[in-house]
Amino acid sequence: MGKRIDAHHHLWRYSPEEYEWIDDSMTMLRRDFLPQDLSAEMQSASVDGTIAVQARQTLEETRWLLDLADENDQILGVVGWAPIADEKFPQVMEEFSARPSLKGLRHVVQAEPNENFLLREDFNRGIRALRGTGLVYDILIYERHVPQTIQFVDRHPEQAFVLDHIAKPRIRERVLEPWKGQIRELAQRENVSCKLSGLVTEADWKQWNLDDLRPYFDTVIEAFGPQRILAGSDWPVCLVACGYAQWFGLLEQYLAGLTQAERDVIFGGNAERIYKL
Repeated sequence: MGKRIDAHHHLWRYSPEEYEWIDDSMTMLRRDFLPQDLSAEMQSASVDGTIAVQARQTLEETRWLLDLADENDQILGVVGWAPIADEKFPQVMEEFSARPSLKGLRHVVQAEPNENFLLREDFNRGIRALRGTGLVYDILIYERHVPQTIQFVDRHPEQAFVLDHIAKPRIRERVLEPWKGQIRELAQRENVSCKLSGLVTEADWKQWNLDDLRPYFDTVIEAFGPQRILAGSDWPVCLVACGYAQWFGLLEQYLAGLTQAERDVIFGGNAERIYKL
């Protein structure tokens, strides 16, 4: 059995101003979530290492996450934020060239008012600047953005992409199409991988079960195959609907029919390879 890696979680020092998206339905998230809290959760699920992912769009947070990775052996990598669309983006990134824990970047595209944000020339110019850096770009979108995402990915055939939270389909409403067909099309691009994360927060928080999630699991496993699927908790956001160990237990239950080798790459090997941990 290989190393078990949580490929997607967050850390933060909570303030209402910086985390305004945490509304009254998510009061359990209105506190600090720090490495010591993460360590306890990891032990509960036999997780060996993690990838910390940005939750704020600031260079300050990216630096903080990298410092935490330097101080905490269990954090194997960071997917941070940087101003990709800024014309000075390459110069900004020079600061991070000596920070080996930086493994990727992410922008909160799902929150952009422009539905075609991924197709903006300034943003694509920044993505082109990642060529040769070895950095992954994590794609955070809603299902309605998948068509634009396909066009976006096609502009960058040499860039490694990881789709977060299976593109947030409408699980709560039990809607599969057009998401299913579009995901299968996106998965035709071999440079795109997909995280099994964030599903419970798209389901009914209080009443979801595995059967609600199964059609979405089935779709991405069939589309991407075990070699391009990564397991992530989306902790602490997942806590609105599911505990940390509960989520990993659910993944074990769903993936039980795969071979040990396939489970090993989903639970850790793919994260090590794709993010160069």
